Amino acid sequence: MPKSKKNANQATKKTSKKTEAVSTIQSTSKAKTMDDLLKNYSWHGFKKGEVVEGIITEKNNKAVWIDIGAKTEGLILTKELRVARDFVNRLKVGDKITVSIFQPENENGYPLLSFRKTLNNFVWGEFEEKLKTGEPIKVRGKEANKGGLVVDVNGFFGFIPTSCFGAKMAGKIKDLINKSFEAKIIEVDREKNRLILSEKEVSEKALLEEQREALKKIKVGDVFEGEISGVMPFGLFVKIKVGKYPIEGLVHISEISWEKVDEPSKFYKPGDKVKVKTLLADKKTGKINFSLKQLQEDPWVKIEKDYPVDTKVKGEVVRLAPFGVFVVLDKGIEGLIHISKIPAEKALKAGDKVDCFVESIDKEARKMSLGLVLKEKPIGYK
Repeated sequence: MPKSKKNANQATKKTSKKTEAVSTIQSTSKAKTMDDLLKNYSWHGFKKGEVVEGIITEKNNKAVWIDIGAKTEGLILTKELRVARDFVNRLKVGDKITVSIFQPENENGYPLLSFRKTLNNFVWGEFEEKLKTGEPIKVRGKEANKGGLVVDVNGFFGFIPTSCFGAKMAGKIKDLINKSFEAKIIEVDREKNRLILSEKEVSEKALLEEQREALKKIKVGDVFEGEISGVMPFGLFVKIKVGKYPIEGLVHISEISWEKVDEPSKFYKPGDKVKVKTLLADKKTGKINFSLKQLQEDPWVKIEKDYPVDTKVKGEVVRLAPFGVFVVLDKGIEGLIHISKIPAEKALKAGDKVDCFVESIDKEARKMSLGLVLKEKPIGYK
């Protein structure tokens, strides 16, 4: 700011303050009681965290000054100016802005302010706009984990799943830590503070567009031969071919097998050949969901025929619970021996082979109650 203009501004501020002071003195001189005096004295102290509205009075590369009605103008925290350059660049003198009090008064007597909440709304609005337009955004790698890469997006955390990296980055995600690159926002949820991006949408844009054209030929119920391309805690990625184009879809953990699946890696590994059924083919988002288990016979369809009530069966204890033990009889078939049916002296553990009988079946809920076959039944035991 030119020196003359700055001096003029300071003079104006001083004159304004002086006028206010004279007005206050005049009002105070007319006060006859303490109540009258308090009514004329309008300024109040601020508390940390208090949200107020102010007007920008001055702005430069190092500071933003805001009039919040305090004894002196407030100052925006320097670290927020660094994080929010785009936001700050759009601000201008005279703009109204909502801020919160970070420190009522620093060592120089100025209130320190934060516009974090206003900034959050602005940035999330930017993210939502980028999601609509599909425009790439600059990100910086922060931390790699099993699921993908945590990235810095304008001071906010985002996440790029492993499946959302192009072929050139396969197995090299850690190389992007502390490096800037472009990615495309594919999911925004400000309520959950969730921001998902895709590097592949930028590096393999042309290929993905061709794949989306091929996707139009896929219908729900279609069956494909495929190959496991990724194993994640939440499911499997399977790559299929539609014509000459490879397309990747997800088999959610719940669609892997009729058995209970806790760790997909115990069932499949990358490179395994599989047959999948299409559950979802979203032409707009390019999202595809497959199922493995729906190409297998559901063991509960004939459960009452295969395991009639009172039938004796052999099984293996697979897990313990406070209310009993779960016993697997066959793939996808589990039953519960309630704790009340287990004698105190009979300590069961995972891996034990047990002789049981079927007490009851709830086909709709896919639940089966079992009883232990005992040589000598305790009093009151069925």
